[in-house]
Parts: sequence; structure tokens; C-alpha cells
Amino acid sequence: MKLPPAVPPISPPDLRQPPRLTTPPPAPAGPRSATRNQRLGLVLGLLAAGLFLLWLFSAILTPFVLAGCIAYFLDPVATRMARLGLPRGFASLLLIAGLMALALLGLLLLYPLIIGQVGTLLARLPSYIAGVGAAAQEAMTALETRFGPEVFDARLRDLAVSQLGAILSYLGTAATRLIGGGYALVNVFTLVVVTPVVAFYLLRDWPRIMLRLESWLPRRSAATLRQLAMDTDRVLSAWLRGQLICCALLAAYYAMALSAVGLELGLMVGLAAGFLTFIPYVGSMTGLAAALLLAVGQFGTWNGVGLVAAVFVTGQIVEGYIIYPRLLGDRVELHAVWVIFALFAGGVAFGFLGVLLAVPMAATLGVLARYWLRRYLESPLYLDPPRTGP
Repeated sequence: MKLPPAVPPISPPDLRQPPRLTTPPPAPAGPRSATRNQRLGLVLGLLAAGLFLLWLFSAILTPFVLAGCIAYFLDPVATRMARLGLPRGFASLLLIAGLMALALLGLLLLYPLIIGQVGTLLARLPSYIAGVGAAAQEAMTALETRFGPEVFDARLRDLAVSQLGAILSYLGTAATRLIGGGYALVNVFTLVVVTPVVAFYLLRDWPRIMLRLESWLPRRSAATLRQLAMDTDRVLSAWLRGQLICCALLAAYYAMALSAVGLELGLMVGLAAGFLTFIPYVGSMTGLAAALLLAVGQFGTWNGVGLVAAVFVTGQIVEGYIIYPRLLGDRVELHAVWVIFALFAGGVAFGFLGVLLAVPMAATLGVLARYWLRRYLESPLYLDPPRTGP
């Protein structure tokens, strides 16, 4: 009987040696950092997408941008209330409800007065035009007597008086039409319902929104972008909050002071002049010109005109030496010319939406311009010594 061949014994595995695993070769590693073209493409792509979306949805963005401005304005107050122990959501609800109540109270108190003054303007507009025309004719006659008929003749005087009357008639009619039918220029539903609701949610979630946006920043430039955002916030908050408080104070002062000196349309002119101070120098100059013309048409004497001029001179002194230094001081780095250009450019491009976006964009561009200027002054483009040889 033949025995089967012996099976060689199986040796136990050597536990001291690691097992040999067959792994596929590693894939070639990609670039560890983004190229310059990729970073440039990202920036240009975001700018192009932002401008396209702004153009595409410009018709419906106004209540959302207005809600963002309200949330940005009230965020410091909500943060302080949250630090005192009040829940952020409840604090946001209180602030938005208080703002709506204040706006409703102002509307209930001021709208009937303004409508009454519009009626007064419509009734007294012919007499205002006649008074201004008589004052202008008297001034032209005095100039003709002073310089002779060679400089000011009768035809030039009559033409100037008639054109001035036509201009005043057009401005008065346009102002009454704008104020009396101003409610038709805005969508009541969006202002009363959509804007407060969106402002509440933005104000409640503002810290989380800012943290989420910060987490999306590219890590390579996160510190620089964070610093630029802080500089923009510092400039924008100082100008926007200070300017809005300044406008409210000046509107109250001009309205009460012009009414106190006896100007029949002092309330309407004073409120308009105060709120138009948002545009540097334009609001005060426009209010002064309108008030002086109305004073000439109403009083017919230089005493009343002098009182109206004294009201505006006092307002400018108080603004320049008391209100502006205390509310804004040296924190504002937005030049008045740059703000005026931004407001008019935004209004021409996108209407009221452009006016809302003008100041934030102007502040951002100003911070970026100063950053690149510092980079240029530290670069070899500026520091290279001049050539001394041929």
C-alpha cells in the first residue's frame, strides 16, 4: 500500500514583520496653490456675476437692500441688547417693531401737515411768483439805475422776470405733484410688509451671516480681506450712522426754526433741507435757495428774508462746529466730492436702488484705493532710486 506524499508543515506567520500589501501607485498630486490666473479669474468672475445679478434683479432688489441697510444700522444696538442677556431674536423683534411704530407715528403726524402745506403752496403759488417777480424787477431797476441802460435795458429786465416766473411756476407744480402723489412712487406692500420682515431676519442672523461669509474667504488672503472689511465697516458705519443722525437733527431744527420765523411752508422746506443734507452741501444749498425764494414771495421785505438766511447760517454753524465733529469727527474718510459723485452715479444707473448702494460702494472703493496706494508706496515701482547715469 502506497502512502500519500507527506504534506510539508505550514509555518506560522511572522508577526514581527508587517504584511506586504500591494497598493496601486499614488496618483500625481495636483498643484498645492492656486495660480495667478485662477485667482484673477475668481475675482473677475465674482464681479461679473454680481453686476449681472444686480442688473437682472434691479427691479425687485430695493426692499431687500433697504432691509439690509436697516439691519446694518441696528446691528450694534441688537448686539448690546444681546450682551445684556436678551435673546437676539427678541431684541431684533423689538427694534424692528419700534422702528415701524416710529415711522408710522411720523407718518400720521407729518403727512397731514405736509399735505396741508401742499394745499397752501397751490393756493399761494401765484402770489409767490408775483412777489418774487416784483422783487426781481425792483432789483433789476436798481441795477439799471446804477450801471446805466447800456448794461441792463428794459427788454432784458422783462425777459429775466418772465423767465423767473415760469421757472418758479414749474418748480412749484412739480414739487406739489411729487409730494401729493409720492405714495404712488413706491410699492406700499414692499415697504410695509416685505422690508420689515426681511430686516428682522437679517438682524437676527447678522452675526451668523458674517461668520459664514468669513468662512468662505480664500485662506491665502483671508487676513487681508478681513482687515479690508473691518476698515470698510469703520468708514461706512461712521459716515452712515453719523450722517443719518445729523440729517434728522437738522431736519427738526430747520422745520421748527423756519416755522418760528413765520415762513408759511417752513415745515416742508425744513424737512426737505434737513434730509437732503445726506448729500453734502447740496441739501443745505437747495433748502436755502428755496426758503429765500419763498420768503421773498411771502414777506416782500428784506427783514423776513434776513431771518430765513439767519436760520440757515446758524444751522450751518451748528452742523460744522457741534453736530459734525461730535457724531463723525475724524473717523470719516469719504470726501464730499466722492460721495456726491457716487450718489448721482448710482441714481443715474439704478435709480433709488443705486442711491442705497452708492455710499457702501464708495466706502469699499475708497478703502481698496488706499490699500493699493499703500502697496504702491512700499513697492519698488515707487522706491526705485532715480537713474543717475546716462
